[in-house]
Amino acid sequence: MTLIRQLRPALVILGFLSVLTGLLYPLGITAISHLLLPEKAGGSLVHENAQTVGSALIGQNFTQPRYFHGRPSATTGADPNDPTKTVPTPYNAAASMGSNASPTSRALIERVRIAVAQLKTENPDAIAAGWSIPMDLVTTSASGLDPDISPQAALFQVKRVAHARNLPEQTVRQLVEHRIAHPLMGWLGEPHVNVLELNMALDALHM
Repeated sequence: MTLIRQLRPALVILGFLSVLTGLLYPLGITAISHLLLPEKAGGSLVHENAQTVGSALIGQNFTQPRYFHGRPSATTGADPNDPTKTVPTPYNAAASMGSNASPTSRALIERVRIAVAQLKTENPDAIAAGWSIPMDLVTTSASGLDPDISPQAALFQVKRVAHARNLPEQTVRQLVEHRIAHPLMGWLGEPHVNVLELNMALDALHM
């Protein structure tokens, strides 16, 4: 009986704190965030013609020449042919991860070399014009889900996209410049361009 009396206050406190911090607090914060910031609390979903086409927080694997491409993604998923193995699945939101490779990693160096070669092949006009390949187009982010690229990375792709869509280069360049998000308060963060929103604006030019 003495042991039960000693344990009872601890169990009561444990139960109270579990309900408070594990149930009431998360529900309260969720309710407040949905009330004050409904769009962000809902995942910052992006809609087009009443359909959800993605999230402003998660990149997508654009590969067609007519679209701007995002950063490489190191995320993986289960191999459909062998569930015990994994295969690359870019921008897999269920498996957020970076490559975790050190700067001296041979695998990283080889992957970057391949990415550089591919970018040179895909963007010959930019290379001929003297553009340097932006670092964020050959390196992955810590999450593997980065939806943004630097303005330099977007401008590097302008010639390819304009040619693929038969659009004036200046039109595409102005579109990129218009979509640049500048640092908050002028100093917090870096200028960036959301790839999904940029490509949606690009598609809208033909509507």
